[in-house]
Amino acid sequence: MNQRSLALAEDEAVSEGSTAVPIDRRRLAVIIEARGWLRTPYHHMGRVKGCGTDCLMLLAEVYERAGVVPRIDVPFYAPDWNLHRDAERYLGGLMQYAREVEGSPRQGDVVVFKFCRCFAHEAIIVAWPRLIHAWWNAGLVYGDADQPPLAGRPARFFDPFLVSKF
Repeated sequence: MNQRSLALAEDEAVSEGSTAVPIDRRRLAVIIEARGWLRTPYHHMGRVKGCGTDCLMLLAEVYERAGVVPRIDVPFYAPDWNLHRDAERYLGGLMQYAREVEGSPRQGDVVVFKFCRCFAHEAIIVAWPRLIHAWWNAGLVYGDADQPPLAGRPARFFDPFLVSKF
């Protein structure tokens, strides 16, 4: 990315935020990478930009490409795993690469929503409550945590910049 496009993206990211504080370049890199995945179709366990991904693989790919985490090899999981289990498998995996945070999330953080029995749907925060996520019937889209189907669901926030796996 050249300096001009980085500056334009930074201005856009800051203008979406709730404060006028400049965004950290690592967080900006995550948001820019996530935006590049918009309109990618939904595909269970896919991790190919423009071809298909789901919410978990989106997270793995975006944070790897932004240089935040190393390559994460995700084992097979059924598309409906959260309907039949109480074990928080998703959160267990996520906590290896991010720390849970209290209070207001920051740009580039991760939010995980509870669907059915477990916390099983994630999104990348652009400027809370605006986010980017993979939705099964729409693909990669912008979302709003204050609107259905996310509004009112239990949510937990994670900062992947607090844990370094490199």
